[in-house]
Amino acid sequence: MNITQAIDIRKSRRTYLSTPIEPAKTALLKSRIEEYNQKSNLTIRFMENGSAAFSGIRKSYGLFKGVRSLFIMKGPAKDPYLKEKIGYYGELLILEATALGLGTCWVGGTFDASGIRKAPDEDLICVITVGNVPEEETLRERMIYKAIHRKTKSIGEMSEVVGEPPLWLKKGMKAVQKAPSTRNTQKVLFLYKAGVLRASVPDTDRFDYVDLGIAKAHFELAAGGKFELGNSAKYVSMEEE
Repeated sequence: MNITQAIDIRKSRRTYLSTPIEPAKTALLKSRIEEYNQKSNLTIRFMENGSAAFSGIRKSYGLFKGVRSLFIMKGPAKDPYLKEKIGYYGELLILEATALGLGTCWVGGTFDASGIRKAPDEDLICVITVGNVPEEETLRERMIYKAIHRKTKSIGEMSEVVGEPPLWLKKGMKAVQKAPSTRNTQKVLFLYKAGVLRASVPDTDRFDYVDLGIAKAHFELAAGGKFELGNSAKYVSMEEE
């Protein structure tokens, strides 16, 4: 399974097994982190035992169980595209982990950051839980999912298209429908007009730019091509390259 195929099966998991991630899988994930950090100038880190961040009910509200390992999603505070990059490369890591048979979940504020190290010039944006999970979702997980999950928006609700959409746009939007977002709000809007595609968010929530990066990652994996960085930035399809 590759990471594009992983889009179709990936689902947030909040209950983890006590068994550590296999060394070969850990090594692959660490190599991806190193690769992504070099490309983006981020300082993402793999934390093998990050259980302390979820050991108390007060911070995690009891939503997580058995958390062991984390992706620490951080980077230079002065980077104007920090949150978007975190979303983009964090989602690539999630899909890599999914392809390896691991469970993951984006986590914003419901964790204790006191034991997570960062440099003075870095911002910690969020973490991603990662690890071995039960083969089937637990009843508790299903109840949490039902309580917080909203109905997935249609492609028409997530895009504005003027003229006949190209095939790559249709492929990309189907993948965007499956992109995780804060409280499943799916606020990223794709505008296609005069042959140009742009993606934007209203920037009314502290994780909106993270969601923008996630949505761009899904679109690119399905459609090819590349988005420029920034809100309402242009997409360059493979046909234009």
